[in-house]
Formats: sequence, C-alpha cells, structure tokens
Amino acid sequence: MDKKVSRVRRGSNGRMKMKSLSKVRLCIHRTPRHIYAQIISGDSSMTIVSASTLEKEVRDQLKYTGNVSSAEVIGQLIAERALAKGVEEVAFDRSGFKYHGRVKALADSARKGGLKF
Repeated sequence: MDKKVSRVRRGSNGRMKMKSLSKVRLCIHRTPRHIYAQIISGDSSMTIVSASTLEKEVRDQLKYTGNVSSAEVIGQLIAERALAKGVEEVAFDRSGFKYHGRVKALADSARKGGLKF
C-alpha cells in the first residue's frame, strides 16, 4: 500500500465510529504548506465552523504557515469560533495523520482554548 491509501484507510475507521455515535467532530487536514480545521455536525450534513492558514488575518500574523506555531494559532482560532457557536465537546478526527507535530499542537491548543475531546 502506498502512504496516502494507508492514511485514508486509517482515517475512515475513526470516522465510522464517530458517525455511529453521532458525535460532532473536529476534522483536520494538513499539507506541507497549510493546515485546515473544521467542526462538522454529528450527521455529517454541515460544517459548523472552520479555520485555516489560508485566511488573510491568519496569514498576516504568521511568517510561515506550515509549522507548529501556525497549527497552534489555528487550534486557538477554531476553539474560539466553536465556543461562540455553542459547541463545547467534539471528537477529534485526525484524518489518519499521526498524532504528533502539527496535529498534536493543534489539538493541544484547541483544548487550551476550551474545547473538550
């Protein structure tokens, strides 16, 4: 199996469990240059809030958008937006990415911002 197929397979296993529990999920995606985060409803019908390093106000305050410090900023931002919409508890959908580096930084920052998962 190649790397991407393995990651997608790992990600779908967790998503199926979250879907059966009807949990609101914090879904992340990372590329070498950017990181994206979305909070998706329990039935996967709509995105409640989102944040990414593509947004102009985020890009202006960061020197580089593909590192741990930018992931921390996105984690804090997604937590603020979620709490404003009334979402306090989520399931963390890491989309098959390993839980270290930027993924861990985003999760820790979101927890510090007030999200529970």
